[in-house]
Amino acid sequence: MTKPAVILDPHWRTLAELFSQGALSALQEEFDVIWGRDEPISSDAFDAAWPSASALISATPTVTRQMLGDAPKLRAVIEVSGAFPDTIDYKACAAKGVEVLSCAPGFRESVAEMGLAMALAGARGLVVEHEAFRSGSEGWLQENPATDFSLHGARIGFVGFGQIARELTGLLAPFRPSVRAHDPWLTQEDVDQFDVELCRLEDLMKWSRCLFVAAAPTSRNKALISTDMLALLPDHALVVLLSRAHLVDFDALVAAAITGRIRVAADVFPVEPLPQDHPVRSVSDVILSPHRAAAVQGGRHLIGDMILKDLKAMCTGDRSRQLATFSSSRVDLVAGVGNAARAPGMAVERSDP
Repeated sequence: MTKPAVILDPHWRTLAELFSQGALSALQEEFDVIWGRDEPISSDAFDAAWPSASALISATPTVTRQMLGDAPKLRAVIEVSGAFPDTIDYKACAAKGVEVLSCAPGFRESVAEMGLAMALAGARGLVVEHEAFRSGSEGWLQENPATDFSLHGARIGFVGFGQIARELTGLLAPFRPSVRAHDPWLTQEDVDQFDVELCRLEDLMKWSRCLFVAAAPTSRNKALISTDMLALLPDHALVVLLSRAHLVDFDALVAAAITGRIRVAADVFPVEPLPQDHPVRSVSDVILSPHRAAAVQGGRHLIGDMILKDLKAMCTGDRSRQLATFSSSRVDLVAGVGNAARAPGMAVERSDP
């Protein structure tokens, strides 16, 4: 029996980054894996494989209407950057019955873990006291009631309540916090099982002691967390920026941190690498991580597991999906803001459990 052909072109990511050895071996056993190397696929190799391909797995997939006409067996396009790119003709894919899937849910475990770490460090002033210790100005047994707080019973807010936010909610559960979220794609019924209350963005900003920005970038949410929105936060609130800097007015965020009105922890930035002279580098009361929330050994292997499960499900006619699925009715929401390392929450279309 002929195996379905899958073009595996993950560059700029690597195979070891996306797949455990077991998952990669299973993929190669179940499917005819074409290319499967860490360098970009050659145009000749792609052109030869495209007519017989049932799936394309790529960090930067380009699929046009014309290309679809040359790929009669194609059933799925799977991106492994972390967001739906604007290099795909989504309407043409929908018309041909080709699914477009995103690996975004596969980041949920590692990124949620980093989010919890940043929240704990920020809430307890760990980095501030660490730097004070290094300069000999540490405060022994000193409380900092204006800035520090406990996550136990804290008011936790989420902008976007997708896969990563849900994973984080589980990690936060032992602290028994009050949790609210803003996500226009969800109803209260969607989140009742997580003991989360949906609310307007303005109300969320006024209420949150710790605010996680965990929404995917779209054409409609650039700088959603604006200067005016930031002004609604309680004094000394902690903002943990996990998804994309696209979601916030980053200059306004930094300005608020410089004054000491809020505390910020960020893993993502408007330009990466961040310029050496960027003012946020000199702010004492911030936690900065160079876009490495998912960068831990095995931290992205859930992506490979999901890819394997979804490809096998397609072969059996199972319509359930582990990866995020794109809805052609929301084509106008594609952000077109470059390769996202993750797109957790407020996704264009979710594959929520």
